[in-house]
Amino acid sequence: MNSQIEVWADYNLTRIPVPMAPPLRYVNSYILHGDEGVTLIDPGPHTPDGEAAWEAIRRELKLAPQDICSIVITHHHPDHYGLAGYLQQWSEAPVYLSRRAHEETQRMWGPESTMNQALTELYEAHGMPAEWISQLPAHMESFVPQVSPSAEVTYIHEGDEFLMGGQRWRAIESAGHAPGHLSFYDVRRGLMLCGDAVLPQISPNVSLMPGSDPQPLQSFINSLRKLGKYEVAQAFPGHRRPFTHFTERTAMLIQHHEERLETVQALLAKQPMSGFAVCSALFGTELGIHQMRFAMSEALAHLIELVRRGQAVQISGDRISNASCGVIETYLFAEK
Repeated sequence: MNSQIEVWADYNLTRIPVPMAPPLRYVNSYILHGDEGVTLIDPGPHTPDGEAAWEAIRRELKLAPQDICSIVITHHHPDHYGLAGYLQQWSEAPVYLSRRAHEETQRMWGPESTMNQALTELYEAHGMPAEWISQLPAHMESFVPQVSPSAEVTYIHEGDEFLMGGQRWRAIESAGHAPGHLSFYDVRRGLMLCGDAVLPQISPNVSLMPGSDPQPLQSFINSLRKLGKYEVAQAFPGHRRPFTHFTERTAMLIQHHEERLETVQALLAKQPMSGFAVCSALFGTELGIHQMRFAMSEALAHLIELVRRGQAVQISGDRISNASCGVIETYLFAEK
């Protein structure tokens, strides 16, 4: 058997690292086997490497289309949702995710999406220079093939009991990293399929995105407090290795963001700063456009949270002219 495939026989669960772009390199897909059939969780991005990985998996595990009873998606990001439509066409299995996650797929890549323009305007308004802005359209368009074809979806709701691997798993909806994110909890065995809501070694990205959650960091911290109340013996995350210190990890992630908020507030105490200036101070600028987008939106998420807490204010800055967006008023943040 492929050495990267990890079988948890006691749980009827198989962990499969599916390749994705650096720096993460792999996303954890899971297969659960039960009398009801085989459930696929978070199949990965639709790329040539992703297709090849699943072709190999199907051969190695002897999976036929009729074996697949459901495809379950924890959240809308391409590295989790991307292959859902492709594998649905192969298996004719239903694809399940939350209503809010499906709304986010449409906001990002649906036929009525205006995300590319809206994100450009948001970043320009917060001081991102033209050399970065110019890279955004092609970068955002690059994700469309990774989520195509789109899936026909069925919704799972908060609190639903969903059958996977012969066991009932309770759906837990959270936000912050991704609106409508679903984790799944097996209360009898203390197992948690947590997607990217809680990761064992890295901090899930928390991004301010146009038209989406207006307070993503507040949502993320509240979700961590909610998830941290569950008694978890074994957690299966979307990236890196399964882990056991689930409750402790939720507390560590909250502490990480509280410390970052203190760092940002200390920066603003010296002088008013644009969102891009704060982003550069936190993360540097030796980044590709993919990581810069994450960094910029995460910096804005922290700034907006400081404003919500009454520890910072947003003030008007210069007015700049842009060929695609007209005249845009830039914004600065200052300590209150």
